[in-house]
Amino acid sequence: MNVIIANSQKDKLNSLNIEVIKRLDGEFDVNEIISSFQNIFYNKMILDITALKDYKDINTLQKLSISLDMDKLILLLLDGSEVTQPLYLSKLISIGIYNFTTNIEGINYLYNNPNTYRDVAQYHHLVEPEVETKTIVKTVEVPVAGPTQYVTVAPTQVGPKILGVKSITQGAGATTLIYMMKKIIEKNYSVVCIEVDKTDFSYFKESNMISTTSSSLGSVIRQNNDKNIIIIDINESAPAETFCSNVIYLIEPSTIKLNKLMTLRPTVLKNLKNKNVVLIKSPLTTKDIKDFSYESGLNVFFSLPLLDERVQNDSVVELLQKLNIM
Repeated sequence: MNVIIANSQKDKLNSLNIEVIKRLDGEFDVNEIISSFQNIFYNKMILDITALKDYKDINTLQKLSISLDMDKLILLLLDGSEVTQPLYLSKLISIGIYNFTTNIEGINYLYNNPNTYRDVAQYHHLVEPEVETKTIVKTVEVPVAGPTQYVTVAPTQVGPKILGVKSITQGAGATTLIYMMKKIIEKNYSVVCIEVDKTDFSYFKESNMISTTSSSLGSVIRQNNDKNIIIIDINESAPAETFCSNVIYLIEPSTIKLNKLMTLRPTVLKNLKNKNVVLIKSPLTTKDIKDFSYESGLNVFFSLPLLDERVQNDSVVELLQKLNIM
């Protein structure tokens, strides 16, 4: 059963052919909606954005996203208003709201085919216009083919180099590698490291190693836009990857790690084709690496041996040089 909350667009929603357990008509404070639906079961909530007081303030939607399951929300935007502009859509995505549309066709589509982040990543600005950087952002209208009517062409930015690091095998050591990179880079450049959705960086007690969330990452990047280099520990954050100009994916090529990886995530190697894979804690010879690359179908960008984080490792310097960081 489903929930409908409608206001100025209630005539549109009257044509929906779905089972409804509860319907509200009018304008409501976000806290009223949260208290009404936080503890009841429903399949989908169809929300006319004009039914929310202060809906133009993204903080109103953020309160909703914190308290209710956004996977169940389909947001009906007001066509032709500022809430369909690229900046507002980008903010919706940043707080985890992926299912939005301006019409009934879009609602019907999203009801059966809910979006993931990858479906809306094209609408996500990497840098917001109010940040004073050399950025070119072009927005164009396109015919309605899905849940929204706007697309943002990826910006061209002159600013910090943003490198993403993502562990693929469990315990591959992205956090430690980033720390070692930072210690080398900061001798000659300004650098900040940002960890997404975890707090392991706090143990290093370094002022330029920051922990944040997926929803706050854009803001943290903007606050550090004066740095030469930003390194992001992506963890499992899909939005974080979109901020990076380059990403390396760490794989420990031991038999037990690879077998466990393939058991838990059978398609992961297929998804890494044509991406920069870095072998870490690797005992493999040059011939072994060629064999691994052939058998896995992966592009082995670099191979790192077991590292001692207490000293500067020449292999990490070589990796940074190959990444054009130094």
